[in-house]
Amino acid sequence: MRLKEIQRTAHQAWSPATHSPIYLALGTSAQQLDASFNTTAALEIFEMDFADPSLEMKLKGSLSTSNRLHSIIWVNFGMGSDGSGGRLISGSENGQVTVYCPETIITSGAEAVVGQSDKHTGPVRALDFNPFQSNLLASGANDSEIYIWDLNNFSNPMTPGTKSQLCEPPEDISVVSWNRQVQHILASANPSGKAVVWDLRKNEPIIKISDHSNRMHCSGMLWHPEVATQLVLASEDDRLPVIQMWDLRFATSPLKVLENHTRGILSISWSQADPELLLSSAKDNRILCWNPNTGEVIYELPTTNQWCFDVQWCPRNPALLSAASFDGRISVYSVMGGSLEPQQQSSANQISSSFDSMDPFGTGQVLPPLHVPQPTAQSTIVAPLKKPPKWVRRPVGASFAFGGRLVTFGNPKLPNPQSVPKQVFVSQVTTETEFLQRSRELQAALQAGTLANYCQTKIQSAPSDSEQDIWKFLLVNFEEEARIKFLRLLGFSKDELDRKISTCLGKNLQPNGHGVDASDLAEKMQLLSAERQSDESATGDIKTPGSASPLDFFDQVPQEKANFQIPVSADADGLISQALLVGNFEGAVDLCLKDGRYAEAILLAISGGEELLQKTQQTYLEKHRDSISMIISSVVTRNWKDIVQSCELDNWKEALAALLTYAHPEEFAGLSDALGGRLEAEGSEKRCLQACLCYICSGNIEKLVECWALQRDCSSPLVLEDLVEKVMILRKSIERLRGEVSVQSPVLAEKLTHYAGLLASQGSLATAMTYLPEDSDQPGIMMLRDRLFHAQEEAVRQQPAKPAPAVAPVWQLQLNSASTLASFHPHQPFQPRPLAYPPPGPTMPAASLSGPPLPPSSAPGGLPSMPSPGIPPTVFMPFGSQPGAPVPMYAGGPPNQSPTSPMAAGPYQSMGPGYPPGGPGAPAVKSFSASNVPPPPTGSQDGWNDPPAVRGGPRKKKVPENYTPPAPITAPVMGFPVEAPQPHNHTQVPPGAPQEPNVQLLQQLPAERVEQREIPAEHMVLKSTFDSLVQRCQLAAGDPQTKRKLDDASKRLGYLYDKLREQTLSHHILGGLHEISRCVAGQDYQRGLEVHTQVVTSSNFSEISAFMPILKVVITIANKLGV
Repeated sequence: MRLKEIQRTAHQAWSPATHSPIYLALGTSAQQLDASFNTTAALEIFEMDFADPSLEMKLKGSLSTSNRLHSIIWVNFGMGSDGSGGRLISGSENGQVTVYCPETIITSGAEAVVGQSDKHTGPVRALDFNPFQSNLLASGANDSEIYIWDLNNFSNPMTPGTKSQLCEPPEDISVVSWNRQVQHILASANPSGKAVVWDLRKNEPIIKISDHSNRMHCSGMLWHPEVATQLVLASEDDRLPVIQMWDLRFATSPLKVLENHTRGILSISWSQADPELLLSSAKDNRILCWNPNTGEVIYELPTTNQWCFDVQWCPRNPALLSAASFDGRISVYSVMGGSLEPQQQSSANQISSSFDSMDPFGTGQVLPPLHVPQPTAQSTIVAPLKKPPKWVRRPVGASFAFGGRLVTFGNPKLPNPQSVPKQVFVSQVTTETEFLQRSRELQAALQAGTLANYCQTKIQSAPSDSEQDIWKFLLVNFEEEARIKFLRLLGFSKDELDRKISTCLGKNLQPNGHGVDASDLAEKMQLLSAERQSDESATGDIKTPGSASPLDFFDQVPQEKANFQIPVSADADGLISQALLVGNFEGAVDLCLKDGRYAEAILLAISGGEELLQKTQQTYLEKHRDSISMIISSVVTRNWKDIVQSCELDNWKEALAALLTYAHPEEFAGLSDALGGRLEAEGSEKRCLQACLCYICSGNIEKLVECWALQRDCSSPLVLEDLVEKVMILRKSIERLRGEVSVQSPVLAEKLTHYAGLLASQGSLATAMTYLPEDSDQPGIMMLRDRLFHAQEEAVRQQPAKPAPAVAPVWQLQLNSASTLASFHPHQPFQPRPLAYPPPGPTMPAASLSGPPLPPSSAPGGLPSMPSPGIPPTVFMPFGSQPGAPVPMYAGGPPNQSPTSPMAAGPYQSMGPGYPPGGPGAPAVKSFSASNVPPPPTGSQDGWNDPPAVRGGPRKKKVPENYTPPAPITAPVMGFPVEAPQPHNHTQVPPGAPQEPNVQLLQQLPAERVEQREIPAEHMVLKSTFDSLVQRCQLAAGDPQTKRKLDDASKRLGYLYDKLREQTLSHHILGGLHEISRCVAGQDYQRGLEVHTQVVTSSNFSEISAFMPILKVVITIANKLGV
């Protein structure tokens, strides 16, 4: 691309590399005339101001000369410390060699010539300076004259040898060149094509190079910038327009010939910054840039239709070059390309300013505005070199990429770098080691379901008591008898309280836990017996010892009762008795209250009805306002808002304990949040940590995040990790109880997005994707999700259509079409129907709290959502169970089994406002085994991708039309007594005492399936491994199609389990299944698929068609999700 241009017919010389700013010296060229036939000569210096978009050069100084020039160079000899100065040396047409001071020319000093000699007898066409000693100068002229000048002693030059040693007969010297690696080596060439290499230490030539074709007319010669033994010769002969590259080690013929010009070459220039850039200009009006190593033309300058007789690289800016043409133009180009638009605009402005718009020709008319046509965008762009030049190539480089990747490269110095391929290294950079390790531990606990062990580990390593308390509260959510353990954490132990009460009453608490002293009881009974005997003696009714029955004491009734008087006076007693005689309980109670007889008032109010009792209680509590009366009032009236809103904050533990014991499940979460809000409003760190405990009890993730972020700087990775650990553990505890977690919290979304970004920066891309909010439309979250998606090569390859996370996001988990209340045996498909439920009231528990987390599911038929966590527990004691023992949903059910779904034949029968489990504080509820009593079949069992109906299992028996089903099962199967369903009972219970809804018994089931055989013990690992794999995939699946496949897989694997029970599979198939199971357990899914293929190809397809295809689908999904 052309940058600068000026009208001059001149030779050129760039200022040295150390000179600043960049200057270009021009000396009027000899043997050339312009159109005016001007014969004057001058030496001019121009400054290159590239900040100016115009093509003009700024003239800095000029000096008239007596002779025109054939050559000119600018050496750095005599330069000042500021990088200015140097010397200009010119060779004129009359044989003079003149040394100028460029600074004097610029400042218009009187004496710019500092040295001059006329030793040469003809035109001096060749000049070059020594790159190692800038004071040494070589010149060449007619008659084989070569002189070596010392600028310190310019009057006495030396010659490298005799003229006869150079050439016989003598010829003109067209070019001289110093070697760029060895300072005492000089080369010269003449127009006949012969080149001579001189050793100045010996003052004799050491080698001569000539072309055998005798058509080589040498116009230029240059040494290789880096290889000492290589040089190039350019031919001006139109019959041989080539550039020959010679190596003195093999001087019999050229090492390489560069052929692309069609006419003779006039000038060449080799870049000192990049040896792979060689310029040449020729009579074909072209300026080419070669790669001498490959012989390829890598750039062609856009020039005019004129010969360029001189081209030169700029020493300071290696991307610039200048070209002098015979049409009288000196142009400066850049090989890096660029845009021509600024130059075109500058030219248009210059044209516009040349005309006066106010009647320039005196015609009386104003010219219209000048519109210059704008060129298209394509024509304003000039392409750069085909390959990057050496000065822009980085010898080494490092760049950080998304995902904590570091891309590095280097150019090691090797003996033969061309044969070694360039290498780029991509490495993973981890700066937050502790953060990443803790994140992996959390992810491992979430996937394995070992959350209780995880909480226990966090308790042991907690740095402070407050941190330990938070993890203890979170741990309780995964244990049985959570309410009792919550109360213990708050400092309220039932056993300790019993001991304190016994001590207060003067009793000794015995190990039986009832506070009764056996010896004290025996003494009282003896005393009672003695009093009885004395009474009998007084009445004369004396019996012999042993003649009286032990029950006589309780059966004796006084023969005569003392008479009493019923008062009817006008005082309080009389009025009370009269009110009772007529049944006026309200009046009697009012009189008792007025007279201060509160006990009598309450006793009478009990007989007067519920309304009177409540009124009496309210009156009593209003008159007795003290600390104990407030708690009594709340217990009696079940109004806990007063305690939450009015208690001292130092009593927050007592208030939370009261809520855990008495509050209704529908009110508990709100009351606990209100208590936490009061604590948080105080603003201190201590109160905020206490508020977090309240939010953990209520299961309010949003409030927990906001409260935690209020006191902690979550910009720190470890502090943010603390928050995410607590949020995820709390979410898991709620998910185990309700099966659904949907938190719409901007603060949580922000924190999880920041957390995902930190994970991504440490290389955990798949884990980071799981923490991103799924349905957010915020630009930052969408951009991060898109980058994570494309950064995972496997996800891009398998899901190119939609950037979706590979696994389900952990911050929002929705339910699928299976019921949280029902989990059937996998081999028996079941289509649930809507169930009839009572209008309001709690539902049954979702699943056993002590077992592993179940896959997410949703309730069928409009199942009411479960209450929020933290509600008081359900206390349901069936006949024969011990206090504190785990309570089964159905009596006799074995532990750790999934609960079965009730049949659609009848609804649950509620027993009133019971307190079902549903959050932290609720005890574990174990269910009746679904494997022993599976549900009845419901028609076709074909799945979404079933093979042809080739079943290996037993066929179902055809049921006759007159078939009579067996009697329904009306009792549990474990030998517990049969109890008939009890009707709704409104008997009064203690305040806040939980009640359990009575569950209707199972409907009739086919008798033949009840006695189903168990899977052999050696094959149980297959069922546990494959079922666990399906559950993990269901937790991680994000799209509905994958969920449908997994639902079908859980049913279709039942055929495999049937065959395992029947023991009909061959040893070859069983061995393959066990190998697949081991691969799945080790998460080596690729190996598992290979074994699967081997089993299928070497087995009878009809034997495995019922389960092997779906097993492959499950393993493929697991490999895709990375579970």
